[in-house]
Amino acid sequence: MCGICGVVRWDGVNETHIRRALAMRGLLEHRGPDDKGAEADERAALGATRLSIRGSEAGHQPLRNPATGVMASCNGEIDNHRDLRRWLESRGHEVASGSDMAILPYLYEEHGERFVEELEGPFALALWDPRSGLLLLARDRAGERPLFYVEKDDEVIFATELSALALDSGRGCCLDERALRHYLRFGRFPAPLSPVPAIRKLAPAEIVCFRGKLVERRPYWRWSMGTLPKREPSLEAFDRVFCEAVERQTDCDVPFGMFLSGGVDSSLVAAVARRIHPEKTLPAYTLRFGEASYDEGPGAASVARRLGLTNEIVWVRAEDFPPKIRELVRLTGEPLGDPAWVPTALLAQRAAKDVKVVLVGEGGDEVFGGYPTYVGARLATLYERLPSLLRRAFSGVVRRWPPTDRKVALSFLLKRFVEGSGIEPLARHLLWTSVIPPAVLERLGCQPSELDTDFDRASETATGLDSLQLHDLESYLAEGLLTKADRASMGWALEPRAPYLDRKVLDFAATLPASERVRGLGTKVFLKRYALRYLPRSVVHQRKRGLSVPLAAWLRGPLRAWAGERLESGRLRRCGVDTDSVLELLREHFEREADWGRALWSLLVLTEWLEWWETSSSESA
Repeated sequence: MCGICGVVRWDGVNETHIRRALAMRGLLEHRGPDDKGAEADERAALGATRLSIRGSEAGHQPLRNPATGVMASCNGEIDNHRDLRRWLESRGHEVASGSDMAILPYLYEEHGERFVEELEGPFALALWDPRSGLLLLARDRAGERPLFYVEKDDEVIFATELSALALDSGRGCCLDERALRHYLRFGRFPAPLSPVPAIRKLAPAEIVCFRGKLVERRPYWRWSMGTLPKREPSLEAFDRVFCEAVERQTDCDVPFGMFLSGGVDSSLVAAVARRIHPEKTLPAYTLRFGEASYDEGPGAASVARRLGLTNEIVWVRAEDFPPKIRELVRLTGEPLGDPAWVPTALLAQRAAKDVKVVLVGEGGDEVFGGYPTYVGARLATLYERLPSLLRRAFSGVVRRWPPTDRKVALSFLLKRFVEGSGIEPLARHLLWTSVIPPAVLERLGCQPSELDTDFDRASETATGLDSLQLHDLESYLAEGLLTKADRASMGWALEPRAPYLDRKVLDFAATLPASERVRGLGTKVFLKRYALRYLPRSVVHQRKRGLSVPLAAWLRGPLRAWAGERLESGRLRRCGVDTDSVLELLREHFEREADWGRALWSLLVLTEWLEWWETSSSESA
């Protein structure tokens, strides 16, 4: 895992551009404190910081092929590097370095731009070919690692994190209103958008090639959910696939551990890792909350004892949130509306004292069908068949149900369910997963985002449950949960690895019939059946909890004064948000007329980002 950056100018770089690349590299050192490097030629200056996971002393970046001058930098890991190295050697290449990244320039020599299609694992990379004047940027299939760039005139500047691009004084301080509307609704930014018009983000499984003023963007892969034929799954076949995925992702030269919540996804990863590494001391890191309905500590402790893991605990408190979200926004340069960003960062900060790699359960729900919304989609079909009078009566009762501070409350789920009545399935799914629903955005003076069809491609190749899972993998997971995991962990030089996003695991899951994913009120049907090989029924079939934060109660209590001060600042007006309407939401929340916890949190994070952006823009001007 690393941070990468660079400046490419087709009319030539000078000392000023090289200093800019070095300055960006300095802002990425938290991602890679073990080593740093720089390479330059007449038209390009590349920089990299390195977190040493594989290859130890041999992994210095940027890489350069002395015979061709091709340079490459990569943030991430190439899990199939051993197979690719053997193939390259059979083709006559001598790849001297033992690093997994060392294969990149040589693989490019063999395959050209298509070399990215051969790579497995989480990565974001940049390759410069001085012979043809090609700058190639690429991101891994699931979107585990980020990459941003600015293109202007005869120049491209790129970096792993948006904060490093704040050094570019030429872009001004305007905001992308279209992207911010999408953030307000969903709490994240869809590629290629960022909060700043000039800064673009690579999408998952995307290659962007620059040849002077000629730019070409194209996907090189898409999850085959909806296109592969379905078949009855084999537990034995999946066991081989999943064990190989965990083994590849624990093939490292440094200590590793795992984030353990006690739920089926993280517990299964931990159980398989223990089977593969019976001799290792494996630490598991768990979050605890004082609020009982949010606390997964006892369940995680039980799993840890069963598997022989050391269980390290991190307690999360309301007072952690104001300083930590401020720190995260300034470190990464992005707003992210997921309240779990803060506790995940606290967990990563603790784990980084012991290990450099953690296995995580991200992707299990999207890949194997684990969200309540998938059940809701099927129930909605039945609900629409009820007489309209009965539906109106039910809706009236649900809407009058008072809010509660409990986690994943039935009242919250039912209110979202009836709001989606009569809406097309994917639009209904988007409504259910909104942070701020369209009706509330209109109250705030904002035109609801119209990006749903522009940026959602799920309906092109899939229908029904397939389309919902494909959307969630490409949007909610890639731009939300994986963004959270990367920014939270890499702030403290900790690499998260997600076995559920291994390519072969994704391919296997795409062949599962719908009934093996969702059946009746049950979710992750096949995965839970498989998990019983490793875990007790009490763990596998427990009620789904997920990582949530007791924001509703905290915003009425210990965070009340902080929230009021931030939202009264008037900064949200820069995004077209009416401050008086925001304060009215706050009042309704305080007085328990509604639960606006998630909406208010996304607005609070945005105020923190706007303050940072104003400061960084004035300093770089």
